[in-house]
Amino acid sequence: MKQDYIIYRMKRALEKLNDAKLLANSERWNSCVNRLYYACFYAVNALLIEKKIEPKTHKGVKVKFFYEFIRTGIFYKKYGKLYTDLHDWRNESDYSDFFEFDKEIVNPVIEQVENFLNIVQNKLSEK
Repeated sequence: MKQDYIIYRMKRALEKLNDAKLLANSERWNSCVNRLYYACFYAVNALLIEKKIEPKTHKGVKVKFFYEFIRTGIFYKKYGKLYTDLHDWRNESDYSDFFEFDKEIVNPVIEQVENFLNIVQNKLSEK
């Protein structure tokens, strides 16, 4: 059951990454950021489920990710920054008026998220 849920979360993460790429091709940058955040959110959830940790909020997921994976050196700090930036950007793009992302900011992040998801999949495969 746990393994099925981890697989499901990673499938969702990859779907959100693909959605983000489609949105980037349409230059829908704020929506792209939203999907990039959720790609990472689902991947981090898969990692936490592997450790039998199930936070109830987005903030809880972020805190536990930092505590379990960044602080311990399992993931580089740059991935903690990526997750934090996406968390903050998603809030900005979803809830702030007159806030627009652009190609120069978002396109490099797509590759970073793709790399992060690959690393997460490799970590989960080691188990």
